[in-house]
Amino acid sequence: MIELTGVSRIFHLGDSEVHALREIDLRIAPGEYLSVMGPSGSGKSTLLNILGLLDRPSTGHYSLSGRNVSNLSSDEQAQVRRERIGFVFQVFHLVPRLTAAENIALPMVLAGIEPTERTARVKKALADYDLGQRAEHRPEQLSGGQRQRVAIARATIMRPVVILADEPTGNLDRASGQEAMRLLEELNAGGVTLIVVTHDPVIGERAHRRLRMDDGRLVADTRHRATD
Repeated sequence: MIELTGVSRIFHLGDSEVHALREIDLRIAPGEYLSVMGPSGSGKSTLLNILGLLDRPSTGHYSLSGRNVSNLSSDEQAQVRRERIGFVFQVFHLVPRLTAAENIALPMVLAGIEPTERTARVKKALADYDLGQRAEHRPEQLSGGQRQRVAIARATIMRPVVILADEPTGNLDRASGQEAMRLLEELNAGGVTLIVVTHDPVIGERAHRRLRMDDGRLVADTRHRATD
């Protein structure tokens, strides 16, 4: 489903070149659950940005479901992001002036989905994520765990095939973090490919496949069955 071939990303800072990614070759099958770990500056976020079509490789190719998406126009990439990729971030990125229900509905509004279907999907998402009593609350009226549940509901409302989670428990207490991971892992159990970037080794160990990066390179790729 996901294939990176010879992917490098070079940033130019004045006269200097920063090699954020170096010749990454990676294949990810549909429905896999991966964690991506490594020290700060190792290339984790750059890799996630390329997988999410938020950035383009300097060299190499990125194929998603058999289609080379690295060379698409900006509008075409935006359509692929909207329809096939869900994002969950450490800082939630909820729109402050919108309610929980409106934040969840936002991707569908941007995609032009008609109001009746939007209403039905949002109602189900609010129930699925135990947010029914918080539907009309704005982000500042929600706890950290509730905000992350809204963010996960928003990330999945378009029924993506891939979820990219960047430090999804970073701003949460332990109990809320465990709940966020449970929700993400339930989505993976339903067939969604889940890729989690984390500094937390406990979170990283939960994945069935672990990638480790260092200095822009993929230095380890191990598989195991998570126990919890």
